[in-house]
Amino acid sequence: MDGHATCFPPRRQPSRWAAPLRDAPAFALRDAGPDDVRYLRDLYAASRAEELAPIPWPAAAKRSFCDSQFDLQHRHYVAQFATGDFLVVLHGDAAVGRLYLHESPGELRIVDILLDETVRGKGVGSALLRRLQQEVRERQLATLALQVLVTNQAARRLYERHGFMLEGDETAMHLEMRWRPPRPSS
Repeated sequence: MDGHATCFPPRRQPSRWAAPLRDAPAFALRDAGPDDVRYLRDLYAASRAEELAPIPWPAAAKRSFCDSQFDLQHRHYVAQFATGDFLVVLHGDAAVGRLYLHESPGELRIVDILLDETVRGKGVGSALLRRLQQEVRERQLATLALQVLVTNQAARRLYERHGFMLEGDETAMHLEMRWRPPRPSS
């Protein structure tokens, strides 16, 4: 295992994310640590399985590719978002996803959200989004922002159902989306 992939930025104490999700109380968040890397690596590989299925590589080659891609992505996230929150989504005591966040002046950004397929479509993503929207409102931030793959129509529909709008830069691979809390009426 790549030594760099075991590193996470120092944790804030206490974590503001530790409470169970209000709309899905069986689910909670906790800070990621070195012991989570194997799970996060497996989660990433599972997320790429459909994409890699038609490629005629042996299973070991596909896994090696996914591991190297995970390591590169992880190093990038930790370097680019060193002050971010790297969280594991829990169902009871079991890890079922990851949520990486970064705050900059006026904005909370979802750097990455990835759920295990066993919990997709069961309201966990919606509960996470509502929790983040609540955080943005309470902290009086201007936006909750994210990028979604152009090809990920299911995620885009989820974000649109929660009030995210296409906004900002669009690349060949990603769409920028933002949610803005309603302004109090005067």
